[in-house]
Amino acid sequence: MARPAFSLPAFLRRLRPQAQTTAQTADGSGLPGNASGTSASGGLFGRVRPGMPQPASSSASNAASALAARLPGLVLQADHIAATLFAGQHGQRRSGSGETFWQYRQALPGEPANHIDWRQSARSTHAYVRETEAESAQTVFIWCDLSLSMAWRSSATLPEKQDSAILIALATAALLLRNGERVQLLTPSGPAVLPPGGSALERLALGLAQLAASPAPTRHALPPSSVLPRYAHLLVVSDFLCAEEAFQTCLHHLAGRPVRSHLVQVTDPAERTLPYQGRVRFEGLEGEAEIDLPNVQTLQQDYRRLIEARTAQLTALATRYGHDLVLHSTDQSPMPALLALHTLLSGHTGLSGKGGRRS
Repeated sequence: MARPAFSLPAFLRRLRPQAQTTAQTADGSGLPGNASGTSASGGLFGRVRPGMPQPASSSASNAASALAARLPGLVLQADHIAATLFAGQHGQRRSGSGETFWQYRQALPGEPANHIDWRQSARSTHAYVRETEAESAQTVFIWCDLSLSMAWRSSATLPEKQDSAILIALATAALLLRNGERVQLLTPSGPAVLPPGGSALERLALGLAQLAASPAPTRHALPPSSVLPRYAHLLVVSDFLCAEEAFQTCLHHLAGRPVRSHLVQVTDPAERTLPYQGRVRFEGLEGEAEIDLPNVQTLQQDYRRLIEARTAQLTALATRYGHDLVLHSTDQSPMPALLALHTLLSGHTGLSGKGGRRS
């Protein structure tokens, strides 16, 4: 099927007013954090080095503007990855109006002449009809966590967790769109109303930019289950830095609708290894209390065991409720995670939970 090509200049022109509006916001909307990425703030650890405080509105608007500036590059990268992963249509293994060959069958009395495959019929004494597989477009909802903990990276050489999450979400969306599926961006109030014009991928990216510019309290880590239709498919990309009880409750409600969910946990390598030395003060950006730890390197072994145990628990909960969990670290290529997602999403219906795939 014809697919609108991505136009970087057109997308930049549409994104610029969004960035300017965000920059002029003075009510604290947008994402917090240092736009240059040199300050290690947010994430699992919060701020690990002291610095001069910035006004909340200035920090938030700067971060949202910086994200808007990075989006065109993320869209291009996502589209390129999708083109690499594109592997054809999926079928329903029955005859219908698709393009994939299904079978030849003998023509029935009264069969319209334009249904006859004359080349195949010439090889036999019978007339044959060429049938193709039926294909029906599925709708996949995408939830991208843009909460404060996602706007963090431990090193200037790494992408922020939210950038990795957006890249995975957009690349998956681009692949689904290439396969003729429908993709909708999910917000706390339901499916997003996307800006008109442009390609579907561009509209999804603009929708993410709008969500990133919304007030921080409205940007939750976990999706609402009540706004999803029954039997929907949902992609959730998050760091899942939430209470285990909240995570389990969310999965339980999704399974009860039922909604089949594919979860991608995005982590920074420092969140798994605690690679700090000496005395470190950690400050959270989501209301967590400060903690001051001396000789933090002595905690690394126990810390890693706790992180591994929590990852195993998240995987077990996902499997218990019929979902699957893919793991991605921002110091790795997103391709392994996207390949795992492609495998899980390739059939769309009746997928069995695989659980705990690491990229």
